[in-house]
Amino acid sequence: MHTTETRRWRLKGPEMEGSIARWYAHIRGSRSQLDTYNKQASLLTAGLPTGAHVLEVAPGPGYLAIEMARQGSFRVTGLDISRTFVEIAAQNARHAAVSVDFRHGDVAQMPFGSNSFDLVVCQAAFKNFAFPRRALAEMHRVLREGGSAVIQDLSRDATHAEIDHEVDGMSLGWLNAFTTKATLEMLKRRAYTPAQFEHLASQSPFRKYEIATEGIGLEVRLKKEEDK
Repeated sequence: MHTTETRRWRLKGPEMEGSIARWYAHIRGSRSQLDTYNKQASLLTAGLPTGAHVLEVAPGPGYLAIEMARQGSFRVTGLDISRTFVEIAAQNARHAAVSVDFRHGDVAQMPFGSNSFDLVVCQAAFKNFAFPRRALAEMHRVLREGGSAVIQDLSRDATHAEIDHEVDGMSLGWLNAFTTKATLEMLKRRAYTPAQFEHLASQSPFRKYEIATEGIGLEVRLKKEEDK
């Protein structure tokens, strides 16, 4: 079992446990953001066959994983290093009456067999991983041949105006909006630029990848090639 000290070495930021995790779950659970998660889930799972296995890495409160589970007959799993988030996410899934297997674990050493998933999703968390190369290698390992990994995160190139616009659309109160903007400005310091992520991806087991930006976001799509 990991100690608190060990887990801190696996993240580049403060641990999302206890009251911090509950605050984050609260501000990310507004109606407008849940609607956004629903739209994102639809786009992410489009084209997946019935019964596909989907893994969300670092799902936090589990909102996106839950919405992906609503989209069709998929087997959805969430893996988070925060025990508080695992508890919150499992509770949210029960309230939503959907089946999602939320587990505690580390992206750098995932407790899954190789070739287990058709899709791996990581949203708003990759910049926090202390071992990003190992995380990419693990995503590649647990994907089935032909499977994809989609990483969506804050771009280091995001401007102050873009961050303000993004948060203003979250329907938060003034205090939470102020705190969220300040948090994003802080998180941007350890986020990746497109060029930085391209360098990282080029050193990973993935040979096919696409990188795009929109607003404050960076999206990376990686494909595990089939053996010929």
